[in-house]
Amino acid sequence: MSAVWMVKVVGLGLVAISLSVELLGWLGRRLRPRKIRNEVLFFPSEMSCVEHIVNPNSPYTCLCPFPHGVETSFSRLLRILLSASSTLDLCVFAFSNMDLCRAVLALHNKGVVMRVLTDKDYAAITGSQIGVLRKAGICVRCDGGSRGSVYMHHKFAVVDGRLLITGSLNWTLQAVQANMENVLVTEEPDLLRPFIKEFDRLWVCNEPGQHHSLGT
Repeated sequence: MSAVWMVKVVGLGLVAISLSVELLGWLGRRLRPRKIRNEVLFFPSEMSCVEHIVNPNSPYTCLCPFPHGVETSFSRLLRILLSASSTLDLCVFAFSNMDLCRAVLALHNKGVVMRVLTDKDYAAITGSQIGVLRKAGICVRCDGGSRGSVYMHHKFAVVDGRLLITGSLNWTLQAVQANMENVLVTEEPDLLRPFIKEFDRLWVCNEPGQHHSLGT
């Protein structure tokens, strides 16, 4: 074999080895188990501006007096909520926080399919954002019409059927800024499935027409 052919063979061999290494690396990354997301947030949350999170495309600079560019428990909650790309199932006892409402409306405007379950009595209190959601065309069902004084006291959300947000936090300004609360964010399938099942059960139980006092 001539020296030229020897050089070509060696060169081809090196190329083959290089491609094999790249392929093995790619396969390793593909087959490596994805790290399951688990995160805990504690409240009350320090005050900070969240306008750039809720309205990232605004051409205007926010001039509010709160600190800007500060990551807080509340800003993390907003970012996690706004990560929804296809569906959001929301089950909350009290919903009066306007920034959380704006985030939900922003998702609705992007085409995220939503279902909202809330307590019948607390849906009508002063400051509740449930009416705002309904006016925007979001499907809302109220629970509590058939069980007397039993509250629908859940506080959880399922994002894209893959991520659970749950804990003690009501979606109110008081809870976010003044109460000691906790929120767990997890992708653990064994924790996620029961919440999906419970939401679907309550959704069917509170279908319009099931109870005379329910709204849609």
